[in-house]
Amino acid sequence: MTLANAIPTGIEAADASSVLEAALTALGPDRLALASSFGAEDMVIVDMLAGIVERPRVFTLDTGRLPQETYDLMDATRRRYGIDVEVWFPNAIDVQSMVLERGLNLFYDSIENRKDCCGVRKVEPLGRALATVDGWITGLRRDQIATRAETPKIGLDVDRGDIWKVAPLADWNRERVWTYLREHEVPYNALHDQGFASIGCAPCTRAVQPGEDERAGRWWWEEPAQRECGIHFDPLSGKMVQNERKRADVEVGAGASSF
Repeated sequence: MTLANAIPTGIEAADASSVLEAALTALGPDRLALASSFGAEDMVIVDMLAGIVERPRVFTLDTGRLPQETYDLMDATRRRYGIDVEVWFPNAIDVQSMVLERGLNLFYDSIENRKDCCGVRKVEPLGRALATVDGWITGLRRDQIATRAETPKIGLDVDRGDIWKVAPLADWNRERVWTYLREHEVPYNALHDQGFASIGCAPCTRAVQPGEDERAGRWWWEEPAQRECGIHFDPLSGKMVQNERKRADVEVGAGASSF
């Protein structure tokens, strides 16, 4: 049975916990991991996973430019849930060569430079991390930005070998995320209390202003349609191709259980 056929046909109607349970049952806890930047959505998922499996796999990408508040939350998460956080780093030689050639803050100079920086610091180590799993969990929500509007709860990441890409909070909104965090007293990044809605690398993240969307604080000097780093977005096609390709195969789900 292929991974596509194993995806339950009714998964879009399932709640977040049921989506996680279905993915864990299908792939196993050792072959499914949360890719966490320790944003609000990721902390909701960590809390849910900890209630389903004793030691869920959680990994993060340490770009070398993260805010101190993010490191503090990593340690708080370890203490709260008793889990290991796998930390993946960029290739040091690649970072050194890029910085030597174009400077430490090259990302401000051009879109090409910014995407190259994300490629070295985030996309390449993500590829190594994903080579160890059959599926990855993300905190994507459809209402965050236009490029994420069609995100399925479980889809195929065909650019990374047809592994599953699981977005259990795809149909949640920001208010629901924060209601969950408060009701369950889940730790979160202190920068959120300073107006940061989406948190990435320190030099590429700022607080959002009243009336701005959640992603406005990421790479704010660029046009909104370009504000993806390459982890979830194909800069060449301009689409979230990992989620969109082979959607017909995912929806067929021959022989799979339904929700």
